Amino acid sequence: MKQYIALAIYFIGSVLVAQDNPSQATLVDFTKIEATVTPSFETKTITGDITATFTMVIDAPSIFLDAKKMEIARADDKLNLVPFDNRIMIEGDLKAGRSYTISFSYKATPKQTLYFVNDNGKPQIWTQGQGKYTSHWLPSIDDMNDKIEFDLSVIAPEGQTVIANGQLKEKKYIGETEKKLKWQYDMQQPMSSYLVAMVIGDFEKTTFDSASGVPMEIYATPKDSSKAEATYRHTQKIFDFFEQKIGVDYPWQNYKQVPVKDFLYAGMENTGTTVFADNFIIDEIGFVDRNYINVNAHELAHQWFGNLVTETNSEHHWLHEGFASYYALLAEREIFGQEYYYFKLYQSAENLKELSDTGKGQKLVNPKASSLTYYEKGAWALHILNELIGEDAFNLAVKNYLTKHQFGNVTTSDFMTEIAQVTEKDLTEFKKDWLQQSAFQDFEALTSLRKNDFMNTYFELVALRQAPFKNKAKKLRQYIYGGNQHLGQEAVYQLSGHSLQETLPLYIEAFSSQNIYTRQAVATSLEQIPQALLANFKTLLDDNSYITQEEALLKLWLHFSNLNDAQATKEKHQALDKVAPVFGFSDGNVRTLWLALALASPDYRVGDKLDLYNELKGYTVASKPFQLRQNAFQYLYQVQLFDRVSITNLLEACVHHNWRFRQSSRSLLDKVIQNPDWKTTIDDLKPSLPEKQLTYLKRLE
Repeated sequence: MKQYIALAIYFIGSVLVAQDNPSQATLVDFTKIEATVTPSFETKTITGDITATFTMVIDAPSIFLDAKKMEIARADDKLNLVPFDNRIMIEGDLKAGRSYTISFSYKATPKQTLYFVNDNGKPQIWTQGQGKYTSHWLPSIDDMNDKIEFDLSVIAPEGQTVIANGQLKEKKYIGETEKKLKWQYDMQQPMSSYLVAMVIGDFEKTTFDSASGVPMEIYATPKDSSKAEATYRHTQKIFDFFEQKIGVDYPWQNYKQVPVKDFLYAGMENTGTTVFADNFIIDEIGFVDRNYINVNAHELAHQWFGNLVTETNSEHHWLHEGFASYYALLAEREIFGQEYYYFKLYQSAENLKELSDTGKGQKLVNPKASSLTYYEKGAWALHILNELIGEDAFNLAVKNYLTKHQFGNVTTSDFMTEIAQVTEKDLTEFKKDWLQQSAFQDFEALTSLRKNDFMNTYFELVALRQAPFKNKAKKLRQYIYGGNQHLGQEAVYQLSGHSLQETLPLYIEAFSSQNIYTRQAVATSLEQIPQALLANFKTLLDDNSYITQEEALLKLWLHFSNLNDAQATKEKHQALDKVAPVFGFSDGNVRTLWLALALASPDYRVGDKLDLYNELKGYTVASKPFQLRQNAFQYLYQVQLFDRVSITNLLEACVHHNWRFRQSSRSLLDKVIQNPDWKTTIDDLKPSLPEKQLTYLKRLE
């Protein structure tokens, strides 16, 4: 009875406090959490020992740690612990100004946030806190406003690598029967709980230092070690640029980056430890079309904007994402140049204008705004603000803002206060137009873009889209052969809709330009291949671009299939042979297409059909990356070759933890069920299906 009385007193007190501030931080300051955790890949559980240190702000009968569906196995005798409503209530005569320590053990079977992944037959474990979910695997505080020093130790089997926040202090064997290692990591500064992270898997590490001496670690699985250079290209340059540009030293002990399989997003800026999706692992050819530069810079920028200073609540989320997006653009400008920077701003403005024109625009300080608003409108607001007050003043304000609020929480007013301190400009209109206005300020954005000569040239070229061909042929030729990639592509796109007689010389110019992006524009924009361009089009299969190769292969296959004669069949086979060794990106974009086309070509590699089919079907298994599985599923459907095994894999995909893959798989299953034979297979499988898959199927009935 005593514990329930204490709980009642706490909740009454909480209601009174919540009238001014709903955060528990008004009661208590958790200063340190030391944890030793042991995740089990076999049971999909985690056990841990916790020691939490906290200081009371005011007298209170109880406080809490967030702990989702956790069993408490042991507690010390000084304070009473009571699991209650996804929390651990800490009860006692807690006095203002006094510090306390509580220790206990726990066990959990997380339904989210801690993920156990089969990575090509090897176990991989990773976390994704995303705002307030770390409490699913680690007792902590879901409120961003309580910053805590986390010292995490992780026990894992020998042969696996453990990456976590902070500096690795010690790695030692424990136990007598099963060889396990305890990896002890140490943090020196506090952070919000959602930024705690760990990754366990088969990784190789490369180390180097920034110009300022910050240790940096980049990871890759052994199978991808040869791709590390292309993937992480310019990492040190980005890091050094940020320290110089921001004017505030990198705030953490070291910086680590690790790719994981089937990640939920592009990347996550855990403190000092960025985790990102392994589909950004690319080779030299992949770098052309799908590199890691922007995500790399975005997540690194978060180490200052989001991690060093953290929003008080989601109303100010743009202080994380807008800043990270803007500084990532600045880093890309440093690497790729001014024209690249302005063109990306232009593309962003087009997206924001479309959203705004359909009445879906949102103000920047909307707590429920979309990612497009937080990320891209936030970046645009900072770009405009930089122009308004001048770069020197802007940089000084950012430095003052970070320095004043380091390791604390911030609001938009905190940032704007620092801006006001460094300029005499009237900020009233800026606040109204860019912070409070739902509509995107497209005229002001266009005015800004027109300050750049390249963008003026681009706009002049775009203005010719509806012009008669004879009136623009000279201009198009100029940019196809001598322009940059954006001008060259736009010029090629404008060839569509005009007669081949008029455009043929310019298409030939585009092929001879040897600009990979201009040639790619031909591959993507030509719906059918004119006979006069066939010889040129076949050369696209040799381009160092997996996007170009994929487009060219499909269109050549369709072209020759439609001709349906002996010579066309021979040339179709030659095109397939040329691309046969190419896998493409990590999603196998070229290889899975090739397999589908090879299977759909009756007289091609007749004796290998079963092997080709088994390879395509093999890419649907759970141990493969979801992006590769998604392609394989789609092509199996197109060639109508689903069987019991691939349908079983599709059903598993329908309950996958990655929501994008799950949605794609469910949409495909809706089509598969329409086939009577495949529907019968699904019905036959039901008795052997796991409960989660069976539950989903019942929802479809």
